[in-house]
Amino acid sequence: MTWYSEDATAVKLRVRVVPRASRSEIIGVHDDVLRVRLAAPPVDGAANRELLKLIAKRFKVPASAVSLVAGNNSKNKVVRIENPSREVLSKMK
Repeated sequence: MTWYSEDATAVKLRVRVVPRASRSEIIGVHDDVLRVRLAAPPVDGAANRELLKLIAKRFKVPASAVSLVAGNNSKNKVVRIENPSREVLSKMK
């Protein structure tokens, strides 16, 4: 299984987060998941909000196009990007 999947209307990313890092950044793909460090703590959804904001910025899509599908209370998450552009899809390869 790969770290992302595509369908006609969206791309889903398998993500593993490390909260309370010194800064928020995408580390890369390891063990078929996108590894992400988040400066936000995993309290009251702060890390989830930071993750969605970081994914939107990295893939240059509106924040409203990014949503958390699974893993609300877990380090392993699934993020969905609605109506991805060709540019987004090219970054997946």
